[in-house]
Amino acid sequence: MDNTYQVPRRVSATYLPLSKPAVQKWRSEGRVAVWLHIPILQSRFIAPAASLGFCFHHAESDSSMLSLWLGDGPSRLPGYATHQVGVAGAVFDENTRKILVVQDRNKLKNMWKFPGGLSEPGEDIGDTAVREVFEETGIKSEFRSLLSIRQQHTHPGAFGKSDMYIICRLKPYSFTINFCQRECLKCEWMNLSDLVKTKNTTPITSRVARLLLYGYKEGFDKIDLTMEELPAVYTGLFYKLYHKKLPDNYKTMTGMD
Repeated sequence: MDNTYQVPRRVSATYLPLSKPAVQKWRSEGRVAVWLHIPILQSRFIAPAASLGFCFHHAESDSSMLSLWLGDGPSRLPGYATHQVGVAGAVFDENTRKILVVQDRNKLKNMWKFPGGLSEPGEDIGDTAVREVFEETGIKSEFRSLLSIRQQHTHPGAFGKSDMYIICRLKPYSFTINFCQRECLKCEWMNLSDLVKTKNTTPITSRVARLLLYGYKEGFDKIDLTMEELPAVYTGLFYKLYHKKLPDNYKTMTGMD
């Protein structure tokens, strides 16, 4: 979140103005959240911070990170984990050859990208894509396939942990845009060829746009990783497996006969 006030991570809590006037000042400046890094030897500052509304976000072996949400409604700060899973939905309408794209409001560079966000605990990848698309754009859609996975380590936006960014192909069921102005600066249906040609986009968006163009012209079976739900080894549980589509006769084949 770009408009948060972040206390420098390596500054001692001794020098921080932990007081009600400080919190009021942050609010008056339009800050939506405060990060407070407390080394373990300065843990005496945790109780005063808690009295001001700070709560634990996560802890390492030698420090803790506290946060204070100042924005409207429940906190929208990301949770903490060893891996962060982000999911985007490439909503493509085959009839019009248009793709749904947005520009983030809180980014330094307003580039076209696919709507998306972080997957919630226990949420399936496809469900995340559908949910995030609807929350950001008002467009209803259905999961069709998995298109790409980006893996990146020591990601600054994931507290230095690993980041997985997954893009799904979605089929639209509505077309009237009602985008979230709190998160998006712009939202529109763009011709897929225009998205392929534009320079005002992210590298991964540009690559996936070309992947979609290839799939549209040559068949989506060339690019889709489909999903099938299978029973897990634990009784009563299931998992979802993503792979290129397997012909039905191969699902029961036992050998090379």
